[in-house]
Amino acid sequence: MYEFQIIAGDGHPAKIRTGAAMLLRIGRFISICLTARTLSLTLCALLAGCIVLRLSAKATAAVSIKRSENLTLDGAKMYLLMRGADRSAPVLLWLHGGPGGAERPLFRYFNSELENHFVVVYWDQRGAGRSFDPKADPHRLTIAQHVVDLDAVVDHLRQSLGQDKIILMGHSWGAALGLLYAQAHPDKVSAFIGVNPVVSTREGQQAEYDFVLAEASRRKDNGTLAHLRKIGSPPYKKVGQVLAMEKLVQRYGGVFHKEPRRTWIMVRAIFSGLVTPWEIPRLIHANNVSLEAMNEELLGLDLARSVPSAGVPVLFFLGRYDRHTDGKLAATYFATLCAPVKRLVWFEKSAHNVPFEEPRLFNATVVRELQSIGVRLAAAEGVQRE
Repeated sequence: MYEFQIIAGDGHPAKIRTGAAMLLRIGRFISICLTARTLSLTLCALLAGCIVLRLSAKATAAVSIKRSENLTLDGAKMYLLMRGADRSAPVLLWLHGGPGGAERPLFRYFNSELENHFVVVYWDQRGAGRSFDPKADPHRLTIAQHVVDLDAVVDHLRQSLGQDKIILMGHSWGAALGLLYAQAHPDKVSAFIGVNPVVSTREGQQAEYDFVLAEASRRKDNGTLAHLRKIGSPPYKKVGQVLAMEKLVQRYGGVFHKEPRRTWIMVRAIFSGLVTPWEIPRLIHANNVSLEAMNEELLGLDLARSVPSAGVPVLFFLGRYDRHTDGKLAATYFATLCAPVKRLVWFEKSAHNVPFEEPRLFNATVVRELQSIGVRLAAAEGVQRE
């Protein structure tokens, strides 16, 4: 330890042991000041960093979309429902079957997982579901009018969601509608998925009749054979015959391979807010009106003749046991269809309603197959609600 000598005024030295004590005090003071200043600066830096990270995360987080609207087209209101975890994701427009069979509640019940990867748009077509107007002229329900309506819906989605092209996915009649549209407007469609499409109404009805006749005969089901004779052989010009034949096909698992628990599904859909109890009779009535109005024209539908080619990637998803529109007819048509990319996927545990019979596999297959042809999908992380 060091000693300092301080010479007092009287000339006598005064020894003061200050060295370590004074230095320690000074050092401690400086240390405290520096520590406080450093800590303050560090806290400020951390706080600023957190703010920047928060703002950055907020800026890059996906913004979801949840919207419903009524689009007025040529005097008719069309109901659209949009759902997606990321509003910048590819747009996928569902085209339901029927015609007039608004499947929106079923699509959302079984296939809403797709909303994590796409902006999924559910459209109730003219005369169907929430687009049904009991005062509307049923003569306006034509194939050509549906194609015109679809073009207006597609343009609306492209403009409102800022995308040049959209994905079309159609079930049954909706698949036929989608192919007719994709052929006419390939510049607006990035890809098309046809799920158990209606290829030829006349050939499909004949295939249904042959299937029921063969199965009933094999099983010696005299009741069904009697009913079949009462309905008569196709083509069917009355909607009653069409619906009666569908019921016979379902007796042998040709519409649903495994009979669904319809009541349980309906109850859960109601309590989930996917459909209201009073909406269900309206859905059924609208379906019957559309079928009645379009049945005769549909008898002339033959995609092999009207859509021999499509200038977009085409994917077919077919149920192995489909005897309603007949998967074999669809596969035969697919083999002759000209398209830049073609993929056919069979679902081994499904009949006509693949999305509802094997929903998990169906949803995963939609994602996988679209990725394989280069469609960019959304990653549903850090989602912000609109």
